Amino acid sequence: MPAARYEIRIRGRLSAPLLSAFDGLLCTVEPVETVLSGRVEDQAALYAHLQRVQSLGLELVEVRRIHDAPDQSPDDPCDE
Repeated sequence: MPAARYEIRIRGRLSAPLLSAFDGLLCTVEPVETVLSGRVEDQAALYAHLQRVQSLGLELVEVRRIHDAPDQSPDDPCDE
């Protein structure tokens, strides 16, 4: 699997220490969810992120592959 962009939605608002576990992903906090997004290098890296969600006891809402727009720039990681 070549690198692709993914969006991982987690129920609730994650604190800065929890967000630091998802190094390299952009975070957006919505009223009832935290959205982590960014480029994932391969399937093993995707499963590592999902395993981290589970090991931290977080509630996974959705995982979605996002198709890049031709002129889209890379994401900046969370800076919280």
